[in-house]
Parts: sequence; C-alpha cells; structure tokens
Amino acid sequence: MITINEARETIRMISEANLDVRTITMGINLLDCADSDCKAFCKKIYGKITLKAEHLARTGDEIAREYGVPVINKRISVTPIAIAAAGCRCEDYVEVARTLDRAAEAVGVNFIGGFSALVHKGITPEDNKLLDSVPTALAETERVCSSVNVGSTRSGINMDAINITARIIRDSAMMTRDRDSIGCAKFVVFCNAVEDNPFMAGAFHGVGEGDAAINIGISGPGVVKRAVESVRGADFETLCETIKRTAFKITRVGQLVAQEASRRLGVPFGVIDLSLAPTPAAGDSVAEILREMGLEHPGAPGTTAAIAILNDNVKKGGVMASSYVGGLSGAFIPVSEDRGMMEAVTCGALSLEKLEAMTCVCSVGIDMAAIPGDTTTDALSGIILDEMAIGMINNKTTAVRIIPVIGKKVGDTAHFGGLLGEAPVMRVNGFDCSAFVRRGGRIPAPIHSFRN
Repeated sequence: MITINEARETIRMISEANLDVRTITMGINLLDCADSDCKAFCKKIYGKITLKAEHLARTGDEIAREYGVPVINKRISVTPIAIAAAGCRCEDYVEVARTLDRAAEAVGVNFIGGFSALVHKGITPEDNKLLDSVPTALAETERVCSSVNVGSTRSGINMDAINITARIIRDSAMMTRDRDSIGCAKFVVFCNAVEDNPFMAGAFHGVGEGDAAINIGISGPGVVKRAVESVRGADFETLCETIKRTAFKITRVGQLVAQEASRRLGVPFGVIDLSLAPTPAAGDSVAEILREMGLEHPGAPGTTAAIAILNDNVKKGGVMASSYVGGLSGAFIPVSEDRGMMEAVTCGALSLEKLEAMTCVCSVGIDMAAIPGDTTTDALSGIILDEMAIGMINNKTTAVRIIPVIGKKVGDTAHFGGLLGEAPVMRVNGFDCSAFVRRGGRIPAPIHSFRN
C-alpha cells in the first residue's frame, strides 16, 4: 500500500528529478509462426505482433496520464529470428526485418528487438543467414534492432562469431555513412545475453519465456543524483544506504506500472529492469551521479569504485521492492546518451580503456561509443573480445555497441538525434592485434564455469 507521503515524494521525483519509466517492452514468442514459406512466415509474424501489441502504446499512454508517471517508450521484443525463421526456405532474412519494421510502425512502438542470433558455441546455416542479413536490415529499417550473443561463462567465446560481428559493424557503418553510421547504434554484441532485457538495442524474447510478457525498464539517474546531493561529504556507509533507499522508491514506481500494464493488456508481468538509463537531457545523467559522489569527471581515479558502489546499491535497493527483478539491472554508461559522459570524453578524462574497466563492475558494456571511421575490423574484433572476456570470466552480461563513424576522426562529433544523442569520436589504441584475433575457433570456458 502506497502512503500519502510516498505519493508526494514520487510526485517530487517526477517533477524535479526526471523520474520516468523508460520503457514498457512486450516480449512476444514467434515460434508458433514457423513456416517453410517466407511470405507465409512474414504474414504470420505480422499478424501475431499486431494482435498481441495492438493496445501496447495506448495502454502505456493511459497509465502515464492516470498515474502521472511518464512512460517514455513502448517497445517489442521477439524470439530471436535466427531461431523463429529457421524453417524458412529463403536466401536471407531481410524481408523478415522489413515485416518486423512494418508491424512495429502499425502498433506505434519506437523499436522492435530480436533480429538476433545466439552463436556462443556454434553457428548454424540459419544463423549465418541472419548474420549476413543484418547490415542491409539495419540500413533499410527504422525500428528494427539486432543482437548477437557470441560468448557465455558456460560455453566460452566463439572467436569466429566475433570476427563476423566486426565485419557486420563495418558494413553497417558503411551502409549508413550518410547518417553518421547510425546503423551500428541498432546492433549489440553480447556475452551472457539475458532473455528478458527490455532495453534496446539488445532486447529479445528468450525461448525460455512464455507466449508473451511485459518487462519494465525503469530509470532515475536524476533522482539518485538528488539523493546523493543530500549526503554530500558523508561516509561511504551513509552514501550506500542513501542509494539503496532511493532505488527502492524508484523500483516501487516501476512495479506499480508493470502490474497495471500487465492487468490491462492481459499479458503476464515478466521483470523489472533496475537499470539507471540516462538521456542527453540535463539532470538525467549517470555521469552527474559520479561527479556528485566526488569525482571531477568520470574517468578520474576512483571511477571504477564509484560505479561499483552505485551499481551494487541500486540492485540491493531494487530487489527489496519487487519479487521479479531481471534484465540487465545496473547503471548504463552510454557515451552518446549521457551528457556528462560526453563532456568527460571531450575534456580528456574518459578513454575507451577506462570505459572498459568500468564495465567490469557495471552493466552492460561499452555502449554508444563513437570511434574513427577508419578503425580496422581486426581492431573492432579486439575491442569486442576484451569485453566478452570480462563477461565470461566474471559471469556477468557484457556488451559492445560501438560505432565507427565513416569519414570522421578523433575530435569530431557524431550526431544521432533523439534519445541516441551525439558523441565525440574517441581514440582507439593503434597497435596491431590482427595475429591474435585471426586465430579464430572457440576460446574454452573458464574453470569456474563447471558447477554441476
């Protein structure tokens, strides 16, 4: 039961500190749409998506009006297409991507995720078909997002798959070079990908999920920053307790919206993702929390410890507020989508290497980082491999969403627009790793993966 004081406090968090529900994402199972004929398959998936999600956007808007809680995005995730479309007799899956895009437009959502493949242990012919389709699919659609899982703690890392994803990134960058290579912003490479992530671009509806589910992504960097301001100069125990209590309050708002959306749509409630997801707007920045904790800029000595403290206590507070916490659940640190992160890169405080170090203790990985357009595919493979190794060894989800902006160099700025923001182009270590990444094959799982 929410008390009057809690209601008043929630109103203040919304009006003064940018508290919102970042996304209501409906996961939809497409396995029952299987068909050997690609046109029939596309017709079935369009029909199922538009039927299941017909009222998703309207319901999100209604809840926002009635409860006064902004619901920013309404999205859909589907069964990985490399699995759902495996029985289709077709040369590629580009038409499937176009169908997903039309369905997303028809129901009024801004993104649809799941043009995906799970290749952490091996690659099937159907996986190859999807991987070959990704650059064209991302270039020709507005709403479709793609992801590939190339590693896990249990199975190790598929180096062949990493090299393929590096080429996908290069091809996507070239095919959308007239828009600052924005195609890459809709493509994520994962280690230990989760089945219930509501955030894009990496969302897909896992095969262990039901026919449909409602997953909520909450966000409140501004609320946490306000709370941290109130204990400026206090010791670490006080800081941690403050973040925990604040995360609890934020998550309760998400729980309310999740339950109401589930009831109205007649779709089971899945999880709440506790992630602090920033936007380019002032006052909605994870970097500003780090500065309020005592760092001049993200990247200063102590940054990894600060993000670890933030991430851990957001989770501790959030799990007390909901029985179903999942997704990625942490503090996102995308460069282009966080004004404070952009400033840290611009002034030289934050490098690609420091971002990588931060991801050891934070979800989800190197995110929305712009790099020079002439970065080689071998260098891309090396960057991805380092991040996948962090995920595999530490038994956590890590990811890379990196954008080699064709025609731009270090110091230039890439402009993506909307929630994707803009990003200064970051320096990439120029020393060669080609002989290492071209070894190929599969990197075995770590010894601590054997837990049976």
